[in-house]
Amino acid sequence: MSPDLGWNEQSGLERLCGRTDEGGIVPAPPFPGLERIDARFFGNAFEPHRHDTYAIGVTLHGVQTFRYRGEVRNSLPGQVIVLHPDEMHDGGAATDAGLHYRILYLEPALLRRSLAASYAPLPFVRDPVVTDRRLRETLLPCLSDIEGELDELAVVQLVTELADGLSRHADGPAPSRITLDVPRLEMARDYLEANLDRVVRSDALEGVTGLDRFSLARQFRAFFGTSPHRYLLMRRLARATALIQAGENLADIAARTGFADQSHLNRQFKKAFGVTPGRWGALTRARRQSPARAGAAFPPFFEKPRRPDSLLSRNSGRKTAAHSCCNCSSGDVTPR
Repeated sequence: MSPDLGWNEQSGLERLCGRTDEGGIVPAPPFPGLERIDARFFGNAFEPHRHDTYAIGVTLHGVQTFRYRGEVRNSLPGQVIVLHPDEMHDGGAATDAGLHYRILYLEPALLRRSLAASYAPLPFVRDPVVTDRRLRETLLPCLSDIEGELDELAVVQLVTELADGLSRHADGPAPSRITLDVPRLEMARDYLEANLDRVVRSDALEGVTGLDRFSLARQFRAFFGTSPHRYLLMRRLARATALIQAGENLADIAARTGFADQSHLNRQFKKAFGVTPGRWGALTRARRQSPARAGAAFPPFFEKPRRPDSLLSRNSGRKTAAHSCCNCSSGDVTPR
């Protein structure tokens, strides 16, 4: 593995990996139960200490070395570090090239809430250095924008996926099957679509569905293939594309689609589609549309996703909806 984690190896983290001759820590805006930092160091950075939280991070540049549970460990760029609460450790750079990493500190109580349905113990990952692309990509959304505020729905999904990721590497029983409460999941979907221009909080979804936020996050992803946060974001962007095509002002579009401001819309649009809203608007104005696409709300390179045929359309009875995964080979979801 290369000494730097670059674009080709970890898309989305390229801009985090620039070299610097200065060390230090940059804290992120706080979120209840979760802290994040960006750290750059040369030599020995930390004396032996312990946290009362999980420490889960990604090495971006250099070799991260630390003593943990009686052994010296080393993490290379792209590897994930997982330190269990109350475990003594130190830390620093193993080479003269220095060290750059980003890490989050997760309170066990928050993780426990996402595990409550299975009554499993807190996951203990015996090896603190993990090579797991899926786990690394789980961390990417909250670590790539270290100066940005965290969205509550995104944090719920993050903690849920972290719980799953840690459980994969921990000693303990395999995760249990997921039972899908289809009518409640469709209530959540309908609520999200009805509130595209508002901030949607987890407690609101809990009130609408009667499901706790972590159970909802797991079931929603299993049923719709994405998280409530991502579903809401993509529906907002879908509305934004239609308004852009109609020639609306971008600042007004941002306000009408639930984004904090035009800059927020620009960032999310480009992250999702690879071009800015202004650029896409210019491309669609310059392109002569065929009759078949006249008035289409979505550009040709990101068609609106269709629900699977096995999911009932909104014009049919939802209470008897079935999910295509109920008889899949993995057997990990069961509708009810």
